[in-house]
Amino acid sequence: MLFKKRGTFTEEDARKVIEIVSKRPNEREIIIMAERITDGAKRRLWDYARGVQLMADMTGEDRSVRVEILEGYVSEHVKGVDVDDL
Repeated sequence: MLFKKRGTFTEEDARKVIEIVSKRPNEREIIIMAERITDGAKRRLWDYARGVQLMADMTGEDRSVRVEILEGYVSEHVKGVDVDDL
């Protein structure tokens, strides 16, 4: 699932993204496209991905979430969820 934000992607934005993705158990990928992303937001996203993997290992599931972060230019032509609208 692609999320995009003009400006700085913060920990609060990461929390909103994680809430949405956690409601979709079949979601396998989080892509963040932002002009800038804080270290705290990166850490929160990576911790979520590690937490999903740990829980899957404990329950015997085959589930993981991949996090990809694209910093820099945010294209308006790319379809994705605008974080400012959440």
